[in-house]
Amino acid sequence: MKWVRTAALGLAVLLLAACASAPRATGPNPMFPDALFAPPSEPIGAGDLFALSPGMREYLDTEIASQLRSKNRQNALVDALYSSAQLKLEYDSTVTRNAAEAFDARSGNCLSLVLMTSAFAKELGLQVQYQSVFSEQSVSRSDGIVYLSNHINLTLRPTAPEGRMVTLANEPLTVDFIPASGQGRQRARVVREETIIAMYLNNKAAEAVRARRFDDAYWWARAAVEQDPGFLAAHNTLGVIYRRRGHLREAELILRHAVAREPGNTVPMSNLARVLRDAGNPDEAARLEERVRRIEAVPPFHYFDIGMKAYAEKDFATARDNFEKEVERAASYHEFHAWLAAALFELGEIDAARKHLQIARDHASTAADQALYESRLDALRPRLRTTR
Repeated sequence: MKWVRTAALGLAVLLLAACASAPRATGPNPMFPDALFAPPSEPIGAGDLFALSPGMREYLDTEIASQLRSKNRQNALVDALYSSAQLKLEYDSTVTRNAAEAFDARSGNCLSLVLMTSAFAKELGLQVQYQSVFSEQSVSRSDGIVYLSNHINLTLRPTAPEGRMVTLANEPLTVDFIPASGQGRQRARVVREETIIAMYLNNKAAEAVRARRFDDAYWWARAAVEQDPGFLAAHNTLGVIYRRRGHLREAELILRHAVAREPGNTVPMSNLARVLRDAGNPDEAARLEERVRRIEAVPPFHYFDIGMKAYAEKDFATARDNFEKEVERAASYHEFHAWLAAALFELGEIDAARKHLQIARDHASTAADQALYESRLDALRPRLRTTR
């Protein structure tokens, strides 16, 4: 297995960038102060993110097609792309490329290689699922900004014609780019493709920040927020950009928004503390910094595991309290909301359970999860009528 890495925000931002028109305006928004930034010097967007270049199509028709004679589609694809005797891709952490750019350069960071693999997989009719892996973040620093890198991988699944069985030879295949550290089974959550696209846009913003091209960085990060408003790393990037340009009021506004959405997420919290210090509010900054220190002492899923144990023991109040703590740290992760809803239901808090089930449904990454949460909502509706 191979491993995939993409930049996520640290005490500031993410990774690097790619002439002309500004993106389409969507109306006044106090979090998007367009007038404070010059038009971008490059095209902004992700319309060609998964597009196959002529060279990719030729490779598909020759090298990958030859692998298909003796292997299933997912193994043929992975072997054709990542075997040392085939494409000979190289890992390059400095640039985020779209699928065609990564193929033509024969290199890219892990997000770029995930995009390239996904583009080929879609052309082969495979189902693609993206995962964000909970693991230790890698850290780098440039020009006073700390960059944290998270891990992304993808799973390829065959599509079987209706009425036909999928054989063991066609089992799902997870593709990672950097070898795992061997610390046992790792936690991961499924990520929607809209979020993957937002990650790409946010990486481009971070790379522009690293190059001190703050106008371009603004438009990339703005596009990331519009692509997936729930992807708070992009809000954090905008906050860093605003602070670097001296727009403290705008930085405080968007970072407070991110902290309100995920009050346990220490990344925007740390950046907000810096903005407050710059703005002459050291007391609130100090309180936030202390809160960051307390939260970062607790690893991911710590409260979730306690909550699951309590739920199994029918201690639903303890389960609820711990699930709530995880929701504060990751407000868009559907499983935390689903289990919080389950605990709330057992405690008779039907309205609150419905609210969190709706959030779980809206953030579900697969159609199966979405259907599951919808069915649970349907089951709750008679209970709502009888409790009012």
